[in-house]
Amino acid sequence: MSIRWFGYVLLFLLFDFLCVLLLQQGVTQKSTRTDLSSPLDNAWTMICGIWRNGNLVLFLNMLLLGLIYLFVLMLTNRFWLSSGLLLVLCAIIAVAEHFKVGARYETILPSDLNFLKADAGSILSFIPSGSGGLIALAVLGMIFVVAILWIIARCDRRHGRVVLRMNALRGALVRLVCAVLSLLLVFGYTAQVSVVGSWANVLAHGMGDIPSMWDSVYDAQRNGPLVSFLGQVRPKIMDQPADYNEATMKTIARRYSAAAKSINARRDADMDDGSVLFILSESFSDPTRVPGLTVNADPMPQIRSIKDETTSGLMLSSGYGGGTANLEYMSLTGLSMANFDASLTSPYQQLVPGEKWTPTVNQLWGDKNNSIALHPYEPSMYSRAGNYKKFGFSHFYSLQPPEIIDHRAKLGSSPYVSDESAYASTYEQISKANGPKFFQLATMQNHMPYQNWYPDNDFKVGSSEHGAPLDSTESESIQTYASGVNHTDKATADFLRKLDELDKPVTVVFYGDHLPGIYKTASMDTGNSLALHETDYFIWSNKSSGHQSVKVPNSAYSSPNFFMAQVAEHMDARVSPYIAFLTQLHAKVSAMEPPVVNKIQGWDRIPAGQPIYLDAKGDPMNASDFDAKTKQLMHDYRLIQYDVTAGSGYLKSEGFMDVVR
Repeated sequence: MSIRWFGYVLLFLLFDFLCVLLLQQGVTQKSTRTDLSSPLDNAWTMICGIWRNGNLVLFLNMLLLGLIYLFVLMLTNRFWLSSGLLLVLCAIIAVAEHFKVGARYETILPSDLNFLKADAGSILSFIPSGSGGLIALAVLGMIFVVAILWIIARCDRRHGRVVLRMNALRGALVRLVCAVLSLLLVFGYTAQVSVVGSWANVLAHGMGDIPSMWDSVYDAQRNGPLVSFLGQVRPKIMDQPADYNEATMKTIARRYSAAAKSINARRDADMDDGSVLFILSESFSDPTRVPGLTVNADPMPQIRSIKDETTSGLMLSSGYGGGTANLEYMSLTGLSMANFDASLTSPYQQLVPGEKWTPTVNQLWGDKNNSIALHPYEPSMYSRAGNYKKFGFSHFYSLQPPEIIDHRAKLGSSPYVSDESAYASTYEQISKANGPKFFQLATMQNHMPYQNWYPDNDFKVGSSEHGAPLDSTESESIQTYASGVNHTDKATADFLRKLDELDKPVTVVFYGDHLPGIYKTASMDTGNSLALHETDYFIWSNKSSGHQSVKVPNSAYSSPNFFMAQVAEHMDARVSPYIAFLTQLHAKVSAMEPPVVNKIQGWDRIPAGQPIYLDAKGDPMNASDFDAKTKQLMHDYRLIQYDVTAGSGYLKSEGFMDVVR
């Protein structure tokens, strides 16, 4: 038989489509996390999305894979060989995805390529036991496909040669040009897709790519494994400051070493003299502050009382309804999302896995056994399991092995572990700790959705005199959420009372990461933007610490990147040059976040696209009005953050993160 050129085109499209389906099948796996499962969790729903809502992400995956297919085809000039190679490769990737999603609820990430390069010999250890049948079936399937294609190739008079009717040199040149062009398009797309406004970014979004960086499996199910993977290969971190070099960074190190010595001369303690616990309270905020909303009772009276007696205030959040890990990242690193390029939307997914140096506040406690993390949920969420290892945590207790959190009770019909249980697990770790340690707890109780979970809920909400009316769905969500806040309020107060009875010093940083995305009516008014990006926080110490009831100045407003500096001040603890820098910056700028806040705020005083800066009174600041000292601090911040995340790490050898003695 002889196949004409249009026959090869049709078969090319067919095999391309089948390969995309194979890859999609690799990430199609039902999870225990039904509350956050993807609406596009299999190939059929991706296909249906074309006519249901005009989502063309299937074609985007076919386009990108087709370019790779074309590259291989032009190199070999053998259609059947190239098709077989692509099908086998996609089958192998699909099986690998299946194993990884099943074992860790995480897809193959660009950072895994570094692992393969560094430790390829141990890759077989990741294949779960009892997988022999699936592997055998996959191998047999690949052998069968290859055999069929070989038979067809033997019957095809052209033997799959797609470039035929020209002399050898001319044919080779045509194939070379096509191969190079296809490869350049793939590389160009990969390099540009994460750059906001680039041709690749516009193309991807136009065809339905909606990055979901909080969950790699959700992202791959929603957008396709290939699109998801390529979108994370080369995120733009930051533009390099013009004066960035080793000499500049040494000057910065000396400047803030001197500042640290000056601060430390007035302090007589160290942060690692006692234990410190950072609590990221999922979606915790005061619903009574939401504009246009009335609540029949105060859902957080005890936390309000705690805030009155210690260092506390409002935290400016970059998120609304999401973005948890970004706030956690800022609190642990002291770095700000405001300094990153707009295309870097999730450091936990796009940045941390590939970093060689990742300094975090817990490292001040020395040995990694002194750093313990707890999260009563899936460890794969935001790739926490791998990232916590990067940060230097020795233990991570979650709902999955190897270290399962002890207490997992839930409230009512809620699918999430209660804060009371999360606190119980944390208290046990603190109480049995041998010496001071750093603890990181990220709760889940108040995570969306909010569906009338709690029995005997007496909270009622409505509109204020000038507020717009709420529909029944919004009212139910807010009332459920208010009850959840009240449960958090009681559990937090009980937890602190227990910590107060310990004969070991403990300091707690408690903060809500963002408001829940349930205030539909309030969010329709862009004038409410700031209020919908402010959560509650406090820094509290128990009796044994000697710092109970301390109230540090300039705490009315903050952002999570300043927490480590505020903790040091609250504890009267000596600081590193880095914390000295953050201390100086916080004295000038109380809070800062990316321009996502003021982009919808519409403040006339703030230039479009400028990060949001708040002064000590919570009022917005125009960067052009900064005094010379503040401008220098802001420029130094960009230099420091660039050096740590994208630069050469000059500050590491300067001891910039070490406490000055």
